[in-house]
Amino acid sequence: MNTFAQIHGRAPEGEWAAPGRVNLIGEHTDYNLGFVLPIALPQTVRAQARRRDDGLLRLHSTRGDGTVVEVAVADLAPGGVTGWAGYPAAVVWALCEAGHEVGGAALSLGSDVPTGAGLSSSAALECAVALAYNDLYGLGLSAPELALIAQRAENAFVGVPCGIMDQMASMCCRAGAALHLDSRDLAMRQVPVDLAGAGLALLVLDTRVKHDLGDGAYAALRAGCERAAGLLGLPALRDLGPADLPSALAQLPDELRPLVRHVVTENERVAEAVTHLDAGDLAALGPILTAGHASLRDDYRVSCPETDLAVSTAVAAGAHGARITGGGFGGSVIALVNATAAESVAAEVATAFREAGYATPRTLTAVPAEGARRIA
Repeated sequence: MNTFAQIHGRAPEGEWAAPGRVNLIGEHTDYNLGFVLPIALPQTVRAQARRRDDGLLRLHSTRGDGTVVEVAVADLAPGGVTGWAGYPAAVVWALCEAGHEVGGAALSLGSDVPTGAGLSSSAALECAVALAYNDLYGLGLSAPELALIAQRAENAFVGVPCGIMDQMASMCCRAGAALHLDSRDLAMRQVPVDLAGAGLALLVLDTRVKHDLGDGAYAALRAGCERAAGLLGLPALRDLGPADLPSALAQLPDELRPLVRHVVTENERVAEAVTHLDAGDLAALGPILTAGHASLRDDYRVSCPETDLAVSTAVAAGAHGARITGGGFGGSVIALVNATAAESVAAEVATAFREAGYATPRTLTAVPAEGARRIA
């Protein structure tokens, strides 16, 4: 593998890392300004970077074919850079659009976050670049401010209308904790999650069914939720309480009712999960995970046969609960298991996949890790 100096001519000024994430509960509520509960993964995107004074952004990925993408910062515009390079370019564009005086940089990017698995590899990439630029150009932006820059990059430059959860999780999560985040005002609290102390493990089962949130399905879900909020006269669906759900559903067309039901009940599941975590009853998260999956499958309809099989098999094999995590339409399932049963649950899921003719799922163990940081 080429070193940074071989690729860019000089050694880097620093190295930054930003993690992927899994969301324990609260899927698809962040763009409704609701509540989420993610943890950061030990897997990260790493950015080696050096400031350039010629106005050029020079990008290299260790996952690619060695190609270096070069573009003038002054020429950055939505749609102008595509593929993996579009994400770091988008961050630089968003910083410029926000009025920050930034110029060129040389960036070499490496990652062990699985792509297309619903583990927020794109947000990790954005946040690593945002943090690097924050230091290289002395911007003094806070972690939430950088998360908002990264979200703007993905929304307006890449074209994915995501909420703020992924970027906030990558920037703000802490080791040993889940981030209880209010997506409206970005109020947050670190909720301790001691899986090992409870004798538990959180399996991540990557079904290897790739999803692309830019393909229109995700945007259609968001548009449906926004339409429903408008019909109900609400700023966002998070403003609809569970007591008012039945009457609200009666006012909506059939196609919007399941979306609204999912958002309202998912916000309630987040609150319930936090209560159990605060009480130290981590095993009680299990039924909440499974109920969340049923809602994502039946009401939000973002599951698929592979994720449904992973959930049902894990639960039948002894998991306390399981659910899809990420945007859906494939990706990964998380399963809360006794630590001593992690290997057997993973093996049962692999067997079920083989018997169904599916690709063997990839498995990793999620440990609540530290958010974005400078590492060198």
